[in-house]
Amino acid sequence: MTTRRTFLSQSAAITTAALTVPVLQADESKMSQLPRGKAEHCVFVWLGGGQGHLDTWDPKVKGDPKEKKPGSYYDSIETAISGTRVCEHLPRCATILDRFNILRTVNHDVIDEHAAATNRMHTGRPTSGTEQYPSIGSIVAQQRGTITDGVPAYVLMGYPNVTRGPGFLGPKYGYVHLTDTKSGPPALKRSVGITDERQARRETLLNAVRDDLRSRNGSEGIAAEYDAAIAAAQKLAGPEFMRLFDLNRESADLRHDFGGEFGQRCLLARRLIEGGVRFIEVSHNLNFLNGTGWDVHNEGILNQHKLIAELDQALSALVRDLENKKLLDKTLIVVATEFGRPAQFDGGGGRGHHGRCFSVVLAGGGLKNGITIGETDELGMKIVSRPVSVPDLHATVHCALGINPREEIYSGTRPVPITDEGEPVRELFA
Repeated sequence: MTTRRTFLSQSAAITTAALTVPVLQADESKMSQLPRGKAEHCVFVWLGGGQGHLDTWDPKVKGDPKEKKPGSYYDSIETAISGTRVCEHLPRCATILDRFNILRTVNHDVIDEHAAATNRMHTGRPTSGTEQYPSIGSIVAQQRGTITDGVPAYVLMGYPNVTRGPGFLGPKYGYVHLTDTKSGPPALKRSVGITDERQARRETLLNAVRDDLRSRNGSEGIAAEYDAAIAAAQKLAGPEFMRLFDLNRESADLRHDFGGEFGQRCLLARRLIEGGVRFIEVSHNLNFLNGTGWDVHNEGILNQHKLIAELDQALSALVRDLENKKLLDKTLIVVATEFGRPAQFDGGGGRGHHGRCFSVVLAGGGLKNGITIGETDELGMKIVSRPVSVPDLHATVHCALGINPREEIYSGTRPVPITDEGEPVRELFA
């Protein structure tokens, strides 16, 4: 005889199974339909402050700040992509734009907060009061690791903050921060006067402390985590990684082609790629050539062209150099910023913030290059066709790197999809 309780329990189990199997099959089917690229590395060029899309990658009719006429600040020029024009201060990139893709309709709802918009672009999610989500660099590090032993998976040449960090993935997937392109991370070098003999005595003392900790705790615990961190640091301090910072190994002509400090960081990014680093962020708001960087309120816009020209030189040199090294198809370059700028001018002749549509540029990565995605209206203020959300952008980057954007990572025991329901821009995949 089957009791009422047994009957209800069995019926519930059968019903759950009947509902679950089709859902799982549907999810697996969707996953199998995702495009998968073959890129092995990513260089994430960050234009902190908010690069104006109208004044760079999505030019419109020319405006006039004195007359309060909205529009682009500069004239536009033709490019290697038929029908696509860019700012006149991007001539080097324009001639090789067929190696690029412009996403002109990236958008989000953050307008007046740089930190929140920067977090959105790096994590792909809104700021949370209860959870710190991992950055795209940390996710790539966790999913793909390094190609070569003895180098980090994730290197940051920019501002170290929680937005760029590993979040709930933990410090294992954090970044190595660089402040000097010439010498590498200073914390990985031995202090002056620390000979091999003295280092050996230190390690002997450390082993004694370790053994005492184990005997008192009865387990590896913290000691094992500390040992893993020390071992990783010692590997990074070795010659394989540190030699990558010797830019003098490159020809003077090539270094000149890349330009100033920002350009040298881009050149270093290529050397780090050759060394096996998976994800490199390079910030381009280092010297503030116009006094304000890309945050061009009021008079800050007057010398914006200097920033654009510096970006043009370094970015075009990086693309050409990677191409010459047969690395461009293996390296996805992403040129991103926190939001764009409106067509209207402020009281000082500059521009405010605009997140409803702005441009992100991709290059290389084995994608179908030479495609311009999306269209904005006559003043670049609204999306006319093909919107690309921030999760969509992240999903595109992950797919290009062979990462499933729907895979789940874990915050403790809570599963979190890699992207917030992002869909890759499929037009970019062969």
